Amino acid sequence: MRAAMTRIRFKGAAVAAASVAMAVALTACGGDGGSDEPKSKPQGSSAAPSSQKGEEAAPAEDDETQVIASIKGKDGVEVVISSATREAGGFVTVKGRVKNGSKQIWAAVGWQGTEQELVSNGASMAGATLVDQQGKKRYLILRDTDGRCLCTKFEGLTPGAETPFFAQFPAPPQSTTEVDFQIPTMPTATIKISG
Repeated sequence: MRAAMTRIRFKGAAVAAASVAMAVALTACGGDGGSDEPKSKPQGSSAAPSSQKGEEAAPAEDDETQVIASIKGKDGVEVVISSATREAGGFVTVKGRVKNGSKQIWAAVGWQGTEQELVSNGASMAGATLVDQQGKKRYLILRDTDGRCLCTKFEGLTPGAETPFFAQFPAPPQSTTEVDFQIPTMPTATIKISG
């Protein structure tokens, strides 16, 4: 009897040890190298550019090699627009890149505009607008409830560097397919809205 009880205890201990070993093995096999980052991002999400702090994340990136307009400003600063997309939520997202072709650090001086609600946006595209010539209407940049623009905020851009940008506006009527994109201190560019 005593031998039978010893065998039962031994089997119980062996089963418990095997269960622990199996749990450790499964945990090790299911690991991802310690990263908490998801393997893929949900459709429509993207990481905010490093120049944005404490703001809404930019929409998913389009093909940045596409160029629908290019605006050359003074001192070698260039804005290359890659897309202007009509979104389901009733707004238009304009995206592209800003290139600093000057010999000094560029800080988007004047681009923030003069609207009182947006003056705390600092170096940003807050002063950008869309103009619907057909409908004779100007669309100001969208902002959140704290008055922050739904657009890129810039840090100093070093000479020769470039950075992505986005700016969101209320959508003009569906019949409007072309608008003028305006940034303070820069020439106007006519862009085609897709979607």
